[in-house]
Amino acid sequence: MSPAWLSQATRRLDVAGVPSPAVDAMLLAEQCTGVGRSRLADVDDPGPEFWVLLERRARREPLQHLLGRAWFRHLEVAVGPGVFVPRPETELVAGAAVDESARVAATGRAPVVVDLCAGSGVIALSVAREVPAARVHAVELDPAALVWLERNTAGSGVALHPGDLRTTLPELDGQVDVVVSNPPYVPPAAVPRDPEVRLHDPDVALYGSGADGLGDVRAVVDRAARLLREGGLLVVEHADVQGEQVLGLLADPSVWFAACDHRDLAERPRFATARRGA
Repeated sequence: MSPAWLSQATRRLDVAGVPSPAVDAMLLAEQCTGVGRSRLADVDDPGPEFWVLLERRARREPLQHLLGRAWFRHLEVAVGPGVFVPRPETELVAGAAVDESARVAATGRAPVVVDLCAGSGVIALSVAREVPAARVHAVELDPAALVWLERNTAGSGVALHPGDLRTTLPELDGQVDVVVSNPPYVPPAAVPRDPEVRLHDPDVALYGSGADGLGDVRAVVDRAARLLREGGLLVVEHADVQGEQVLGLLADPSVWFAACDHRDLAERPRFATARRGA
């Protein structure tokens, strides 16, 4: 049975509209008390810091900012203001890059992987950890996100490249096995409903350029066409209403083949893949 203070905290978050009030209250309690959830019933008072953090969560600050970390596939990474909080949907995007990298590694060749718009680094780190033979490059332009990317990738072997995805890594043109990206793609007029996203994720990581939000996706497709070797794979995330448009960007048979759109765990169109032609 939950202690009275934890039940009270859960009700507070529920009233505030937090989607997972019980889980969030428990995670904040574990952080503030240093006690695992199985022993929280033995805690009489979680302390003043807990109630301060709880009120901030009730005001819809992201839980990950309050905890200072986020979970993604097999990773725990540091996050906070200035960097996009990774979403479960993107785990499938990373998984496609991991699977292709593993396929290449199984042939005896070290796969070369480029993560464009790397943000916190979760995709690049997932590939590096799950396919140790891979040579992984992470590209990020935004200085605020770079602080988190550098922190998360320290000692991982991931090579960092501050700069614009449109011109990055010309020395790797025609040598890359996988280009993967979760670029900004929200159309400027489509303001996200969730306060955690709308008020706390950086605009530069959310909103794509152009009226349709696909300006950065187009740039990823164009850069990938130069970076990838013949048969190399592009993996790019998009909004659930952009699948057909993104496949249209991959329709040139002189550049791409085997273009396909993929759904996330909620059965919504989420990312596209295509292979570089000859």
